[in-house]
Amino acid sequence: MLPNDKWIVDEFCCPAIISPDAKNGGLIIFEKDGSITNIKIDVVFPVLHGKNGEDGTIQGLFQLANIPFVGCDSLSSAASMDKGYTNMVADYLGVPQAKWVATKKFSYNKNPDKFIQNTVEYLGFPIFVKPANAGSSVGITKATDIDSLRKAIDIAFEHDNKVVFEENIDGFEVECAVLGNDELFASVVGGITPCNEFYDYEAKYISGTSELSIPAKLPEDKLAEVQKEAKRIFDGLGCSGISRVDFFVRKSDYKVMFNEINTIPGFTSISMYPKMMEASGISYPDLLDKALTLAIEKWSK
Repeated sequence: MLPNDKWIVDEFCCPAIISPDAKNGGLIIFEKDGSITNIKIDVVFPVLHGKNGEDGTIQGLFQLANIPFVGCDSLSSAASMDKGYTNMVADYLGVPQAKWVATKKFSYNKNPDKFIQNTVEYLGFPIFVKPANAGSSVGITKATDIDSLRKAIDIAFEHDNKVVFEENIDGFEVECAVLGNDELFASVVGGITPCNEFYDYEAKYISGTSELSIPAKLPEDKLAEVQKEAKRIFDGLGCSGISRVDFFVRKSDYKVMFNEINTIPGFTSISMYPKMMEASGISYPDLLDKALTLAIEKWSK
């Protein structure tokens, strides 16, 4: 069915779709004169965050349409987006991380008091409460007592039907950019000192006053360990192209502990991924070229 007039934003715009039919391999544009134009897409660079953007949904569309795209495929995107699945993979690989538990809303509602009691006994306070599937630290709360924990759970369930709980790690926040399909390159490690209590949405995108240090101010052996573990997580989740892997380095004993992976890292002027790659000798234009080349290589096999 052809689109109607309300789809058209202004006189210069025409509606367009990506068809899942692999024969098209690109955009289908509905021209104003009633004709249809097909435009082949050589490669896509997804820059969508959150649900439908980095959870494997749009990646699945590109795979059905047979359009090469930068970054992880549908499966690895979905597994990396879901913090519960990601934590399970890290446990399987033996990558150290914070203690954690997860629950779905249906299970939680059966006996909230019992779940809260068990969770507090296992993790202790403070507890980080996170929607399992949400980007950019949306919906994450640091709970310090029972009342704030209940409120944090309600907030998290507003964003997802599954919630992950993690123990608090008193550590340095560091990140590592990984690039590659089969042969992986791990960047110089970057450090973050959040302007807020933790690196939340405001600290990432609004205030712009968080302190960044590249390389991170850590011993050389710890920086090398972060790079090694970043590649292990990237490979274990089946990632490809680009991803940023985040860690804590615990202050008490400098133990490197996995935090999360971002399969569509930010590429803005203040984003860590391009900054870390630049510090590793890969300029922004070269980084874009490498990312696009990796995409074409991956999907031309």
